[in-house]
Amino acid sequence: MKIVVFSGAGISAESGISTFRDNGGLWDKFKIEDVATPDAFSKNPELVLEFYNERRKNISEVNPNAAHITITKLEQKFDVTIITQNIDDLHERAGSKNVLHLHGCITVAKSSKIDGHYKYIAYDDIKIGDLAEDYSQLRPHVVWFGEEVPELENAAAIIQQADIMITVGSSLNVYPAAGLIHASKTDCQHFVIDPNVEELKLPENFTLIKKNAGEGMSDLVQRLTLG
Repeated sequence: MKIVVFSGAGISAESGISTFRDNGGLWDKFKIEDVATPDAFSKNPELVLEFYNERRKNISEVNPNAAHITITKLEQKFDVTIITQNIDDLHERAGSKNVLHLHGCITVAKSSKIDGHYKYIAYDDIKIGDLAEDYSQLRPHVVWFGEEVPELENAAAIIQQADIMITVGSSLNVYPAAGLIHASKTDCQHFVIDPNVEELKLPENFTLIKKNAGEGMSDLVQRLTLG
């Protein structure tokens, strides 16, 4: 049985990582257009790098939560692939092996000119003057607003193979990523775990679990492994 887990910001929030919607969170201190667009990097690379250095530091100081760890228990019995909208590495640190990052991963830097030039940096800062192999300034390996999502087709191909799809911690409002849930087979079982998703907005064949990520994943994994 092939299971695809599609994770969003809500799963990382339970580890203490700020989301766009958090009041008083990291994103409240900056305008998106000043730190998360290609134009912002062109105009003020120091500010953009500082912003992502701070995010990387925040991620280094938190740990995977119950939801991340529960997903690894599914991997002991099923063929599981995780597709995440998150740029943190908490799934990997929990022990998950097959993780596709739709929007990049903050522990990786890349060339600001040529796609495919990547460098693993863990939780180190990126500074002005840090260069990629092509001698361009390194930037975070993050898909910014206004950029294409290069892994979108790969993600759709994975979802098309799913017998069960679990969406956790996503409000299903961020496109084009949210549209991926409709790439599945007609007989795919869908479960959505999120306390804020409105049932009326989901297709009829979706089962909504209105709980937070940790509690909802625990309930569902018990159901799938014992049922």
